[in-house]
Amino acid sequence: MAEVTPAPQAPSPQAPPQLDKKKSLILGAIGLVIIAIIFIKVIPQIGSYQDALTALQSMTAAALVGIVLAVLLYLAWYGLPFVAAVPGLSYWPSFQLNQAAFAISNGVPAGGAFGLGIQYAMLASYDVTPTASTAAIGAVGVWSMFVTLLLPILGVMAIAASGQAAGSYVYIGVIGLVVLVVMIVLFALIMRSEPLARTLGRWTNKIAGPLMRRLRKGRDLDVVPLIVKFRTDIVDLVRRRWSAITAAQLGVSITQFFIFFAALRGVENSGPATSIGVAFGAFAVAQIGLMIPLPPGGLGTVDATMIALLTGMGVSTGHATAATLVWRAASFVPQIAIGVLCLVTWSRRAARTLAARQATSVAGP
Repeated sequence: MAEVTPAPQAPSPQAPPQLDKKKSLILGAIGLVIIAIIFIKVIPQIGSYQDALTALQSMTAAALVGIVLAVLLYLAWYGLPFVAAVPGLSYWPSFQLNQAAFAISNGVPAGGAFGLGIQYAMLASYDVTPTASTAAIGAVGVWSMFVTLLLPILGVMAIAASGQAAGSYVYIGVIGLVVLVVMIVLFALIMRSEPLARTLGRWTNKIAGPLMRRLRKGRDLDVVPLIVKFRTDIVDLVRRRWSAITAAQLGVSITQFFIFFAALRGVENSGPATSIGVAFGAFAVAQIGLMIPLPPGGLGTVDATMIALLTGMGVSTGHATAATLVWRAASFVPQIAIGVLCLVTWSRRAARTLAARQATSVAGP
């Protein structure tokens, strides 16, 4: 059963994060410049837009159907993470929530703060308590980072298993593995007990204190209460729902790979087919580009890395470029459009709900 607020009019004890508009505009401008440089300067050096167009024109109707089916599966699965993270939340609200947040976070450079605010607002409109909202958003975010770091490790393994020389990519997998292990250990220690969480917070203050003072113009930042509050908000949810959250987040990445693989097979219809191991290896290792925060959704960084990996493993430049562009368009454009529609639908519903509550409050008991 979902956690609900006993009194809808009660003020929230935790406000969503405040948005620094000036910083967001600066980061957004930088992100747009990076994206432009990658698509105009970098990709033409490792891929071929002209050959990609030729490959796209040769795609069959069956290939297009396969891509559409993969997109539908991905979109459907994308509604599951908050079903897993908010016990009792039904599928449709979770679908609306994740799609709307995706549209803002990935359709706008440096739009992550906007997307986060939308998630808080939408969960509140579904009568989810602030504590449950914070726990769900935190758990989904942490697990998304875990999966992003896990994928390059799996990708290197897939490349090696396919018979390709994985030596030049191993360092990416090793870095991902080291970072992932460190994050999981720290997360486990924080979840284990509050004293351990406080100890880690004090160590963080000592290690990162000088840097934080420089970034905050001489002001100190004590992370101990932040870590303790994070633990308090999330620990029960993680203990009860970690397996469901893991399955939901892994499924999002796997179904997105299906889109890419369908696109690659579609443009290769008249030539030798790339093995699923090579395709997954390129897709998975390239996801490390998501860790670069400025381009939304790894736009440009992931694409260029994927093309370079594919061509490095023998895929033609035209096929590699075409498949990557189809994957990007098929996994982003429909989702952003659906996300905008979900946002508009939710906004109208929320407005009607607020008006009804206000009318009830004025009328009295």
